[in-house]
Amino acid sequence: MRTRRISTATSLAILFSSVVLVGGAANPAAADSSRILPAASVGDVVADGVHQRVFISDPTSGKVLATDYSGNVVGTIPSLPGVTGLELSADSGTLYAGVRGADAIAAIDTSALVESARYATGANTKPAYPALAGGKLWFGYGAATEGNIGSIDLSGAEPVVTLDQEPDRTWYSAPTLASTPGAPGTLAAGIEGQSPVQLAVYDVASGTATRTAQIRTDGSNLRDLALTPDGSQVVVASGAPYRHQAYRTSDLTTSTSYPSDAYPNAVDIAPNGTVAAGIDGSYEPDVYVYKQDTTTPIRTYDFPNTGTSSGSDLLVPAGLAWAPDTSRLFAVTENSAGVRSLRVLTDAVKSPSTVTVSAPEKSALDKKLTVTGRVKSAGSFPAGSKATVTRTDIESPKGKALPSVTLKPDGSFSFTDTPAAGGQVTYKVSYAGDATHSAASGSDTVAVSRTATSLTLNHNKALYSYGADVSFTAHLGKTYKNRTVELWVDPFGSDKPSKLVRTGKVNSKGDLSTTVDMTRDTTVTAVFKGDGRYAPKKVTSTAFAKVKVSTSISKQYRTAKIGKTSYRYFHKKTDPVFTTTMTYYKNRSHKLSLELYYQGKWYDAGSQYFMLGTGGKSLVTLKGTHETGYRMRVRASYVNGTSGDSVNSTTHGAWQYFIFTK
Repeated sequence: MRTRRISTATSLAILFSSVVLVGGAANPAAADSSRILPAASVGDVVADGVHQRVFISDPTSGKVLATDYSGNVVGTIPSLPGVTGLELSADSGTLYAGVRGADAIAAIDTSALVESARYATGANTKPAYPALAGGKLWFGYGAATEGNIGSIDLSGAEPVVTLDQEPDRTWYSAPTLASTPGAPGTLAAGIEGQSPVQLAVYDVASGTATRTAQIRTDGSNLRDLALTPDGSQVVVASGAPYRHQAYRTSDLTTSTSYPSDAYPNAVDIAPNGTVAAGIDGSYEPDVYVYKQDTTTPIRTYDFPNTGTSSGSDLLVPAGLAWAPDTSRLFAVTENSAGVRSLRVLTDAVKSPSTVTVSAPEKSALDKKLTVTGRVKSAGSFPAGSKATVTRTDIESPKGKALPSVTLKPDGSFSFTDTPAAGGQVTYKVSYAGDATHSAASGSDTVAVSRTATSLTLNHNKALYSYGADVSFTAHLGKTYKNRTVELWVDPFGSDKPSKLVRTGKVNSKGDLSTTVDMTRDTTVTAVFKGDGRYAPKKVTSTAFAKVKVSTSISKQYRTAKIGKTSYRYFHKKTDPVFTTTMTYYKNRSHKLSLELYYQGKWYDAGSQYFMLGTGGKSLVTLKGTHETGYRMRVRASYVNGTSGDSVNSTTHGAWQYFIFTK
């Protein structure tokens, strides 16, 4: 309750159509998916096609991680200090790991994901890079100035280790070895980080290593090397030159050069000869995929930036591995915060495809329209290649299959359709891909016209007493299938948002009603969402609500009528108290107005606003020297906009009459 004073002397103022590209992106492509690896470093990456796992060595932590083909870690093989190079057996049953810190080669059971054996190679040998060739397990070993090649014969009852297979001391430190099942007697070697790059090829078919070729290249900082499936070439990744150079293993003369970019650091070759060439590049594509002996990449991959630097995440050295069936290419990256991730790149051996679809911007209902487009990718498409077509509209929100379209030799296509439903109609064309092209899809949307229907709502601009229960009725005209209407009620004021109060089918007369308790000005909205042949429609009706307001007077010495009007009588030394009761709203004020009767007419004697108490009341005392014999009257009002809010309509209370006597 608020108590205020005013004076009788107070005098106050009176009051569509765009082409959409979806699917395989043009080069460079982004990595398809990734998972963070709990690894402090990366030494080597190998993919196991039989168990669909990826093995990653972590020299710093002394462990090998095993993930599934999605990159989820499924096992960890610990206690492998300094583990670096990895080699998978022909049957994928055993993974061999060079364990530098233990002077041994560890054998890991790829099914159980446990170490199954450990083969000591001799004190201070520090074996690093195992490779299977010539019926033996070969390994590069040795610290600085002590590099050499050794072998383990696992064919007998006990393993037989043979060191110093390179009698000429060719290697300054442990060389990286590469082999391939297609050329079981060939072993290639090079020293990681060496400048200039030194390469050698060995014939190991006899069980001993016989060097057949050796060269110092013009490259520097060797990071990785791999043999082609037939063993005819060795491809190297070295910091310079800025390409992945291939050398013939017969004499190490140069062969194909795979153009990439600055700082090549990884290479892996799939069983079908596809070359994956990786670089250490922040602002260029990170991986380039080539068919063997070609110089134009099938596709490239550019990794995103997950760190805080301006460039992308970086491919780690020797961080590429093909799934044997080439369904995936695995890449290990590191961001600027030292977080390593395994990225799974799909469709790496297929040229990326795009699909463009072009439909009319607008069309009439039941009128035939033509949609054109093109599937675009490198090379030609197989004869008779088809693309599927799906139409999505209000009648078929999950899509309806239309007849497939046959691609022309250049990948273009065209088809006609007659939309049976209006509104936004989307045509999606999808190419499933083939042996050399990735899958892709594209879509375009047509605005198909619909007939307008009638929708009305009663009581617009009507004024009601506070708390009146008012029935708002929406009337829906003719439609096709949808006879449902939504009714939303939005009372004025930010504290009460619009609310869906009823959703339902109209009755046989086309009506749907809801009752609103009119305590505030209120907007009611009726919504018809449309159907296949009739357009959506929305109408509103805003009705207004008064407040409850009354004023009483106290401290009079008597009440009597003058004419037909009841007056409160006050002695001139008594100050009347006006008590106003009004519907409460936060920060609401009421207007108190005084009028004086003189020579048969009421005159304004002043007005003022007073804050309501939280109980919806205020007390105002009329102070001053009161003139006798004059009739007066007072009333309280809520004035929309000036009473502190705008949630109700202006409402005036009844006049209360009083007079002063001696």
